[in-house]
Amino acid sequence: MRDRIVEGRPTRFIAVEPTAAPSLTKGVYAYDYGDTVRTTPLLKMYTLGHTFTPAPIHAGGLRYHGMAPILCALYEKGHLEAVAYPQTKVFEAAVLFARAEGIVPAPESAHAIRAVIDEALRAKEEGAPRVILFNLSGHGHFDLAAYDQYLRGELADYEYPAEEVARALASLPSVGAAA
Repeated sequence: MRDRIVEGRPTRFIAVEPTAAPSLTKGVYAYDYGDTVRTTPLLKMYTLGHTFTPAPIHAGGLRYHGMAPILCALYEKGHLEAVAYPQTKVFEAAVLFARAEGIVPAPESAHAIRAVIDEALRAKEEGAPRVILFNLSGHGHFDLAAYDQYLRGELADYEYPAEEVARALASLPSVGAAA
């Protein structure tokens, strides 16, 4: 990231999130609480609102209303891209990865794998060589029930409705300018 910001190197960074909790792709950049009971300090982040109620998707670590403030600042400044995927597309990529690499990825990591596959296919279509790097942050051994649901065709996609986003955003705290 330093090379991109300081040296102008055209490296792309892509944050990947679920369509069920699309804080970067559908949220707003605002001050919000980091928790539902408002015990944290206000944080400047892309948020769906601290009253956001996540859908019961299988990437539990991604069921959060906001995004890390540093990632949000980078996204706001245009140094980071964001994409969102439904969980069936994510699990499709995870199964492909597991069969090819022998590693069952955690659903959270599988979001990045979905984006990697899409980027590789796009590079192939364009005939453009690319170096693609991603972070496999965890295994999916505790998520085998979700894999079983996917393989039986019982896993459903969920896209957080715009009206629910608007309802949750209505609860954002009012932050005035200092006198």
